Amino acid sequence: MTRRPTSLASLDLNLLVFLRELLRERNVTRAAERVGVSQPTASAALSRLRRHFNDQLLVRSRGSYVLSPLAVQLAGQVEPVCTSLERLFATSPEFDPMESEREFTLLMPDYVLAALGERFSREMYEAAPSIRLHIRVVREALPSDVLETLRVMDGMISAPKADLRTPGIRSQELFRDRWVCVVDRDNPVGDRLELADLERLPWVVPHHPDGGYPPSSPLGPLMGRLATRPRVAVRVDSYQATPYLVAGTDRIAILQHRIARRLAARTDLRVLDCPGNPPPIVETLWWHEQKEHDEAHRWLRQILQQAAKWSG
Repeated sequence: MTRRPTSLASLDLNLLVFLRELLRERNVTRAAERVGVSQPTASAALSRLRRHFNDQLLVRSRGSYVLSPLAVQLAGQVEPVCTSLERLFATSPEFDPMESEREFTLLMPDYVLAALGERFSREMYEAAPSIRLHIRVVREALPSDVLETLRVMDGMISAPKADLRTPGIRSQELFRDRWVCVVDRDNPVGDRLELADLERLPWVVPHHPDGGYPPSSPLGPLMGRLATRPRVAVRVDSYQATPYLVAGTDRIAILQHRIARRLAARTDLRVLDCPGNPPPIVETLWWHEQKEHDEAHRWLRQILQQAAKWSG
């Protein structure tokens, strides 16, 4: 049976705060301490939540409490809701970066974090020392519901994709990069790679769970020029870890130049131009249209743009 939507006017939002701490702590006493209420008040709040959701939420198991399946689901929803409400009630007509304690949440791959993260952190700290950051690193794939994701966070940095160009999402190009190849110093390939080398050598492949490159991938056009599918030796969920899995082997990896140039001090690796003329890498900041005219968000976009420019 489908549950009817609950009117916001009929809800006690104090229960939302207690629910967040209850799901975090998995303990009524500690949740009460976090919220600053008495034990009887906390127990009453738990009873109200149990009646509302028609679920125990906390289930005793081997002397402690664990979350019920519904509570696990709620735990993934309550955090962004509370964060959004905190931002809503912290909104003021003017934004002063030197005084603000606002938290910005950004989603990005570890490659982008390596490319501009340090510069971005320094720029933000100098301009707004009390502002907080929550950097979420992409694991394997972007969220399936990007519009809803951007509704509860400040932005996402990603290469352009068809599902990102939808109503309600705004964007701004941050920087461009190019693809290069990384091989071990003693790999017998020459200093000028050919497509045949990509077909012959075993690969280290980052962020592709099945080891493949679909047509929508940034390297899709290059893969289309190969006579055979790449022979994948290692799959890894990190761009930055990729060189460690090339060193001392006959493997090859295709990496972004901004990461590969950090290998300049390593004498055991070579960075070579990528054959096949792969398309450039375009990293873009995406955000929800509701933040378009937010003064603080405009400031954040400027800081990111400045960091991308100076980190090139």
